[in-house]
Amino acid sequence: MPRSSPSEIGGTNLAAVLDTLAWSELGAAILAGSDDGYNVFVGSTPNNINTFSSYADHPMKLVSWKNRKGETVYGSAAGRYQLLKRYWPAYKSLLHLPDFSPQSQDKVAIQMIKEQKAFIIFQQGKFTEGFKRISNIWASVPGAGYGQHEHELASLEQVYLRKGGVVTA
Repeated sequence: MPRSSPSEIGGTNLAAVLDTLAWSELGAAILAGSDDGYNVFVGSTPNNINTFSSYADHPMKLVSWKNRKGETVYGSAAGRYQLLKRYWPAYKSLLHLPDFSPQSQDKVAIQMIKEQKAFIIFQQGKFTEGFKRISNIWASVPGAGYGQHEHELASLEQVYLRKGGVVTA
């Protein structure tokens, strides 16, 4: 569950979207084996969850891991919504965030959803349209095209519904 209340982030549907994104990006086992994903580095697996210990700021660290082909890859994504280090300073300034706490991470994810014109779409329960709009942000969303594993939209919708989201269209 997001650490921000539904009223702080735009309602129950948006809280369900954030939970769905966290599940999509990290998976249930990593969420359960960490601080609900808020302290996780990219490249973590259920058997090797790589975490950071301070929420004072984005860890700003480049990490390496082996992809499915056994190749070493690098990335800087961190936290529940896998925020890239190159974008963190701009969001921190724009949103006047004091740290990389769970609440700050929630605010950045909501801002990114707003920038894709999906905030109101999700509030209205238009699940499919909302996820199409944010697919260019999160690599695990169908249609992202980053060459990483993309979940089926039906799987994401099941998580969304379990987390209390409502679908109207």
